[in-house]
Amino acid sequence: MNVAAFPGSWRPSAESSVPLFEQLRLRILELADKGTLPAGRRLPAVRALATELDVAPHTVARAYKELEAAAVVETRGRGGTVVLPRDGREQGLQAAAAAFAAAALAGGMSLKEAVRLLSAAYESGSNS
Repeated sequence: MNVAAFPGSWRPSAESSVPLFEQLRLRILELADKGTLPAGRRLPAVRALATELDVAPHTVARAYKELEAAAVVETRGRGGTVVLPRDGREQGLQAAAAAFAAAALAGGMSLKEAVRLLSAAYESGSNS
């Protein structure tokens, strides 16, 4: 995939209270969810995208790393970073949910208490 196709005219905003890496992470997630960045699509290399967006390479690397942790993308060494199918993301989240549920149960938490913690974490993550 060439850099001209992504990000197109989109650029992160330095004036936003949302960190640059998070703006990029959210943009890639949005495009992947819409299918604009379909499964199997190779994303630009970190340095190439950083140059295109006029941000530090670390900004792009962090966005890619967080997307990889969420099973949205996968880094394949010289094969680059590619968008994963949505079902792969759901499997990753199911595994994380199962681990959270097991930890909550082991800690003696009720479902209501566990949901409260999850809601707080979800809200905290959406405000960063």
